[in-house]
Amino acid sequence: MSHRAFCGLSAQHLGELIAELAPRWDARCESGRQQRRNGARRRKAGAGPKYELVFTDRVLVTLVHLRTGLTREALGVIYEVGSSTIGRAIGEIRPLLAARGFAVPDRPGIRLRTLDDVFAYATAENITLRIDGTETQVRRPKAHSPGRRAFVSGKRKQNTIKTTTISDHQGRTLWSGAVRPGRMHDQTAVRTEGIAERFRMHPTVKAEVDDGYRGLANEFPDQVSAPPKEAEGHRQRAPYSTVRMVRVATPAIFSSDLCRARQRRTPPVAPTAAVHRTPRDLRRDPPGHRRPGLRPGRSARHPAQAEHRT
Repeated sequence: MSHRAFCGLSAQHLGELIAELAPRWDARCESGRQQRRNGARRRKAGAGPKYELVFTDRVLVTLVHLRTGLTREALGVIYEVGSSTIGRAIGEIRPLLAARGFAVPDRPGIRLRTLDDVFAYATAENITLRIDGTETQVRRPKAHSPGRRAFVSGKRKQNTIKTTTISDHQGRTLWSGAVRPGRMHDQTAVRTEGIAERFRMHPTVKAEVDDGYRGLANEFPDQVSAPPKEAEGHRQRAPYSTVRMVRVATPAIFSSDLCRARQRRTPPVAPTAAVHRTPRDLRRDPPGHRRPGLRPGRSARHPAQAEHRT
């Protein structure tokens, strides 16, 4: 799993990442133990049950899962552990990776962890930001749980969560966050996260958005640019060469052979006689009479019914 094809990192970069996260991992584990026992250590260091996955394997499992999307069951088979162990390891390592922030292109050693860092970097480097939201499908919440409908996306008609992503002019991610339920509008998610206030605090920052943030572009016309609004009833069409469809009559292939095949085609098999179906004239009893067998005296008046009964 340490191969670059799986984790996406070189051996040197992977070693540096593990060396950077190891102290934070140890501090977090010790803090959890301190909180559980409500006091100082009672046994020697190293006592108690051991982890099924060491810290290096936990980092590799998380990187492979995030990069390739390999399921927890498959990773459990590879490492010979349960899927719950894999899920617990991923849940513990992902916060450590997220706390590292986003690397700045062409600026080694600088990382963007908050929105203030992103806007300060855009101001210093005079970079045009690109803001957009992505939706990820999630499991449907439990029945009768509060806020269950908030996750139903009106666009995708599925239960989703919406994440706001900020990138530079080359599409390289600088920040990702503002996770909101899928029913919330893109512009509402931006305002609740405080991105609109950052534009007011940094008047020189420029950004490009799509139609979902048109209200933000109207509020900051000198900073945020959105695509022009199409006139009602005059929607732009694609170039004529891309939408034109030409109907060409397909020539018959081996027309003479097809004709002979139609002539030699055997007639369809006659449908089996529906002996179990009741004739139309016997589906209902004549008016004023009962069905045969109820009164033997009246059954003789209707020979057709007697024949049907026989």
